[in-house]
Amino acid sequence: MDYMAIDIQYVPIFKDNYIWLIMNKSQNRVIAVDPGDAMPLVHYLSENKLVLDAILITHHHFDHTNGIKALTDYYSVNVYGPKNEKIQGVTHGVSEPDTISFPFLGSLLTVMDIPGHTLHHIAYLLPGLLFCGDTLFSAGCGRIFEGTVEQMYHSLQKIADLPDDTKIFCTHEYTLQNLKFAQLVEPNNQKIQLKIKNALAMRKENRPTLPVLIGEEKEINPFLRCHIDEIIKSVEKESGLTLNNPLDVFKYLREWKNSF
Repeated sequence: MDYMAIDIQYVPIFKDNYIWLIMNKSQNRVIAVDPGDAMPLVHYLSENKLVLDAILITHHHFDHTNGIKALTDYYSVNVYGPKNEKIQGVTHGVSEPDTISFPFLGSLLTVMDIPGHTLHHIAYLLPGLLFCGDTLFSAGCGRIFEGTVEQMYHSLQKIADLPDDTKIFCTHEYTLQNLKFAQLVEPNNQKIQLKIKNALAMRKENRPTLPVLIGEEKEINPFLRCHIDEIIKSVEKESGLTLNNPLDVFKYLREWKNSF
């Protein structure tokens, strides 16, 4: 596969969402990921003379799905989404280990089950590129609305097991807020301090802090570092408990973040 031919662009919507666009630079065909709003995407496609080829949905929340109907009224396209969630407009329900073929991309998309945020949340993996919705954020992770703590923890571990140079495309610009919490939990981590500096500079220029490399996330994201002594001690101090394993640390870390 010619990786240089793959281009990823984005359309900002709402307060802090991104619609990610997967395309081949030599063609005008686009796959949209989690279009929570239709018109900003329609305008972008029109202005850049692009054609929508398909829609990928990671989970059922409205800010990821609300644009489906208007887009499918305008474009006749397939819509892929988690097969065990009821999402109006999804034409192809998928789950791990399904694959989706888009010949113009030159590689199969692989579906990963990553429950926790929702019970049947999925991600889409191209070689070196992961579109993971609201499961993993830069320096953070999604709230647990439907799944269990164990599911979310294992979903994050599954993502962490990808090659370190895998680019992570999550759907929200939460990085700076997450970094403030990460700094509180692990104040001696110098890489968090550097990441804050870099993220502030990017946002000042109105640039997204995404994508991020999973290798970098393993150095700064407290939810991927529940085995680190400083984080264990911070969470034990906050919870008033002695915690015996990374899963327990993750549970109370997530509860701490909920009220941060």
